Amino acid sequence: MKDPESRTIFAGVDDAQASEEFQEWLDVQSRFHDYSYRNTLLIKQQFPEAARVAGYRTWQQEFDRHVQEGESAIWIWAPIITKQCPECENSPSYHENSDCAYDESPPEEWSEGLVGFKPAPVFDVSQTEGEPLPDLDTEATGDAGDLVGQLTAAADGLGVTVRIIPADEWSHGEAKGICEQLSLVDMQPRVEVRDRENDADLARTLIHEYAHALLHFDVDDDTERSKREVEAEAVAYVVGRYCGLDTSGSAFYLAAWESDDPEVVRERLGRISRTAAELIDVLEDPPARLIG
Repeated sequence: MKDPESRTIFAGVDDAQASEEFQEWLDVQSRFHDYSYRNTLLIKQQFPEAARVAGYRTWQQEFDRHVQEGESAIWIWAPIITKQCPECENSPSYHENSDCAYDESPPEEWSEGLVGFKPAPVFDVSQTEGEPLPDLDTEATGDAGDLVGQLTAAADGLGVTVRIIPADEWSHGEAKGICEQLSLVDMQPRVEVRDRENDADLARTLIHEYAHALLHFDVDDDTERSKREVEAEAVAYVVGRYCGLDTSGSAFYLAAWESDDPEVVRERLGRISRTAAELIDVLEDPPARLIG
């Protein structure tokens, strides 16, 4: 990747971070709780399409939205935070009925801590109505020509299985695409993308998921998730621009993943550059790649 191109990525991320639109989005995101793995599983079991969940009053007071009549709650485990005995770690009421003899300080002077969990109802944004939440326009635009066809034709040469799924059959929530491992027989990545009218954005999503297939197929580390997303979206940004698409929305995507550290892109430029070059190569010379 040429240095001017890399500077364009950094400038785009910096501009996105500084924008009023991005700051408003960050402000809203900060008001949604991060749920534990256990609660995430509970949410997905009850409401697989859930995207953003909050309690009934939180939707009203924080977001000026209201749960629609007849909607069923999604039940999670909420922490119980209260005064806690320094010795037995129970709440005052449980401490009083326990065998704990601690009496060095009265309950009103105890520090607060986690003493247990209780069932709590939450609702997904799709179950509410009211003021719209700010969203980031990350879609690619422009004349994609036959780029989607070229990308799907290149799948075999890249060692990837690809499927474009009709929107009404899509089962992966708000995700535009996924990259997963096939059976032990194939042992190659499977890329699936949700079909849409915007071919430019469909192509960008294909490039993003191909980048995952080429870069991250054998990586299984949740702590690397944000870095993998930065790499895949940076590849989509470069290849999309090369193909004449407006991928400036990718800057918002990159900023959302690494809002305080654009250096992550610079550290990984080598991998990004090689993968972008490989995809551009297969688009420029598909017969040679597909024959091999």
